[in-house]
Amino acid sequence: MARLHKSSLALGLLALVALSTACATVRPEQRSILADPVMQFESESPEEAQLQHVLENREGSFGGGSVKGGGCGCN
Repeated sequence: MARLHKSSLALGLLALVALSTACATVRPEQRSILADPVMQFESESPEEAQLQHVLENREGSFGGGSVKGGGCGCN
């Protein structure tokens, strides 16, 4: 029973340490750099944009590469 208690205490301390390292203070002059669209996870990389451009020209179609809209013209 004591062994289980020690392992759960160690696991709890490890979780506390891992969660406390995620906090960071950002200075106001750094916010403009971090707000750059390149820093966003959702942004399209230049390679993906080039590939999409090639596929649109090859297929003769445009759009339909995202989940926005249903194709019925009611966006």
